[in-house]
Amino acid sequence: MKGFLNLLTFSSALGSGLIAGIFFAFSAFVMTALSRIPAAQGINAMQSINVVVLNFWFSFVFFGTALASVVLAIVSLARWSQAGSKALFIGSLLYLISFMVTAVLNVPLNDSLAVVDPGSTAGADLWSRYVVSWTVWNTVRTLASLAALASFIIALISAARG
Repeated sequence: MKGFLNLLTFSSALGSGLIAGIFFAFSAFVMTALSRIPAAQGINAMQSINVVVLNFWFSFVFFGTALASVVLAIVSLARWSQAGSKALFIGSLLYLISFMVTAVLNVPLNDSLAVVDPGSTAGADLWSRYVVSWTVWNTVRTLASLAALASFIIALISAARG
């Protein structure tokens, strides 16, 4: 069990890091770049991104890390007194917060952008609000994923010293 738990924790750290990096790129420069071009072009680009992101590799990492986090949260509660369990639980919750922000806030924003006519006045109005709101929530999920990564690393170190 310990070997599997360590592997699952390590995999979750990698998954959290990959997702944090993707989210970071969008908050740090992608959304700024898209907001500097004409609204219709920014909308078209983001609509395309929102379609192509739904691929095997992103889904495997994003959903796989969420599933692993659920398992790790349960295991950490069952092993609460053991070294690293608290950090493991915190890391799991942080990644799941990132996951939930995506599902509850970013995806609905993406859905509203998907149906707008990029060349319309309504599209331009939506785009100006979308960029700000989406980036704020994306930054929240970036920080949560990054903190999950750190917590998973702390859990691994604590368990190794344990």
